[in-house]
Amino acid sequence: MIEQESSLIDIPAPPPSGISATLRAAWAIFRKDIACELRTRYAINTLLLFAISAATAVSLGVGFLGLRRTEEALLIQSALLWIALLFAALNGLSRSFVYEEEARTMAALRLSAAPTAVFLGKFCFNLTLVMALSAVTTLLFIVLLRVKVGSPLAFSAMLVAGGLALTSATTIIAAIIARASFKGALFAVLAFPLLVAPLIVAIQGTAQTLENVAIDVVLGPIRFLLAYVVVTFTASLMLFPFVWEA
Repeated sequence: MIEQESSLIDIPAPPPSGISATLRAAWAIFRKDIACELRTRYAINTLLLFAISAATAVSLGVGFLGLRRTEEALLIQSALLWIALLFAALNGLSRSFVYEEEARTMAALRLSAAPTAVFLGKFCFNLTLVMALSAVTTLLFIVLLRVKVGSPLAFSAMLVAGGLALTSATTIIAAIIARASFKGALFAVLAFPLLVAPLIVAIQGTAQTLENVAIDVVLGPIRFLLAYVVVTFTASLMLFPFVWEA
């Protein structure tokens, strides 16, 4: 009798293991986050409003800075672009895990997917937001500040490498601060020290791409950013199970 009653109890099955199962679960989490974001539009609105406000304020304050082609002017243009990208990302990327905590779906996500799949899904979602933010912000800066890109291929490569570095360093931090009281402030405090080095390299490399240079000239900064991505992504992937199960 006891055996019959115990057999009727639903015991949740463990998350499926294996590379293919992990990738399928990560893809499902990514699609779920995209659908939730398209419904609420919280992160999208935050990122777009900050990008538009930053580009407009800079254009009104410094005028047509892009018309100046001196070395100092190009460095200032690059710095303003990456500062706008940085602070817009810090305002929106923490939502990937904060939303799960606010919607009370964190426990269900733990039961339905392995930590690696959760991290990969959230990383892809944050990367999508960063790439969309980079495209919109860059377009606004080019139009409003009359920024002239000398080497579009090298410029795009720098934006992609910088976006990867930004995402790889902040995804696990978003998981760490999900349960904190002051999420926005804590996210910026923890993320900024990790982003100082790649931010400096991205600014210097982007300034070079504004000149008419070949992509070989900025291979050094791109390699540095990609190496930074590999290190931070690997470390985050190894540490995430401890953060997720804490």
